[in-house]
Amino acid sequence: MLKSQQSLRILQHASKPPHLILTRCRFLHSDQSQRTISTTASTDPDTYASTPAVTPTLPIISQPSRPLSLLPLPILLRSYALTALSSYPLLLSPSLRLLSLVAHSSSAFLNPDRNPLLHYLLKKTFYAQFCAGETKNEVQKTVKGLKCMGYRGVILAYGKEIVLEKGEKIDTSSSQSADPTAEKDVHDWKEGTLQTVEMAEDGDMIGLKFSGAGRDAMRQLAAETLPSEAIEKATTEICDLAQARGVRLLFDAEQDAVQRGIDAWTLHFARRYNKTTLGKAVVYGTYQAYLRSTPMTLAKHLANAQQEGFTLGVKLVRGAYMGSDPRTLFWETKEDTDKAYNGMTEALLRRQWNGILKPSSGEKGGKIPAEVAFVLASHNHDSVQKAMAIRKEQTESGEVKIDLAYGQLMGMADEVSCELVMAAKARGAVTFEKTECAGPKAYKYLVWGSVGECLKYLIRRAEENRDAVVRAKGTRMALRMELGRRIWG
Repeated sequence: MLKSQQSLRILQHASKPPHLILTRCRFLHSDQSQRTISTTASTDPDTYASTPAVTPTLPIISQPSRPLSLLPLPILLRSYALTALSSYPLLLSPSLRLLSLVAHSSSAFLNPDRNPLLHYLLKKTFYAQFCAGETKNEVQKTVKGLKCMGYRGVILAYGKEIVLEKGEKIDTSSSQSADPTAEKDVHDWKEGTLQTVEMAEDGDMIGLKFSGAGRDAMRQLAAETLPSEAIEKATTEICDLAQARGVRLLFDAEQDAVQRGIDAWTLHFARRYNKTTLGKAVVYGTYQAYLRSTPMTLAKHLANAQQEGFTLGVKLVRGAYMGSDPRTLFWETKEDTDKAYNGMTEALLRRQWNGILKPSSGEKGGKIPAEVAFVLASHNHDSVQKAMAIRKEQTESGEVKIDLAYGQLMGMADEVSCELVMAAKARGAVTFEKTECAGPKAYKYLVWGSVGECLKYLIRRAEENRDAVVRAKGTRMALRMELGRRIWG
């Protein structure tokens, strides 16, 4: 209980947002913009995290051995407090029940967007850990803070979404005309997503959730129909703006009841927007490795891309809906899921069919003929290391490589993310505005919106922290070691 109380006290003092690191970055940048220094010159972790625009004068031979030294102290404190909290069921379980109650209540008292005290408590804890901000100004400060640390970019998403409760069914017999809020839902979703694209910069990515377009969109997805005229028009407007701004769109996977509809809509827009430059994609689909059906689905989509001449954008995740979808859909064990994830990753990186990802036409072996752009979205250190090893091998052999980016959720697996950032810094120059390097491209996925709009997302992140016991333990130990090093040296 003493450790629990200590964790809560740490959390109370860790509410400073990620963008506070910017103050120091900007000061150093303006003061030293004419200086040329090595990106590994500083031995102080806080100074290293705040390195300004630099151009190395000498080849960088090694990289720092402490990835979490990149984290500003307020983020380090909050991350440790929340990961410690997740290891105490007596504290986490009531917290999750409270979050769920708030998310599904129609009471003004339990609405964090109307209750100032509740808003403050959530925003300074769970929200600050996983979300970018409620306003454009807050979002931009958070994003700049991450890029200042060395991330190539961000995956920014509008937080509004619909999550079905376990066993909840969608009435596919109703129509849009029967839903008086359908038009407003689509309009609000479109405006929120367009605003998200406007906040992104060239090279960033946008997470797009069709469930954010409302219940009627969910009905259409569940019925596996073409998008309505309103959704078609709204999505086209979003895609046009993203393409014009050099921003990529990651169409998120959702629950099984609507996933086949999402796959169909994703291909529908990929055919239109992924033909401009083969090997590059504007529209990406998300594939969940914990589903038994995913290798076959991915193989079919690769065949479609090859036959119709467009690049297949692939974001590969392990999955986030085990608590609400039927258990029979998943692999039997975590090891099976890991095998599927790593097998599909290797097949895509090498563009070579293997024992996991097999051609849908039935032939054996051979090259994957389709053009692919790949986002490896994983918190698993082993999966990331395997991918990096393949890329290193390909670089040394001169083999042509597919477009690859790595992504982790904001507030989670920082030891993995920071290691990628350091690997990139060790391979090239890091400038204040943009990372230019031959190393891995690391991104953080973060949502924005009001606390109330992001609640369902926050619940899923908290649940994921609780369920991933092994990974959370490793993260907690790494955070504790870095915190101890800063406090006691």
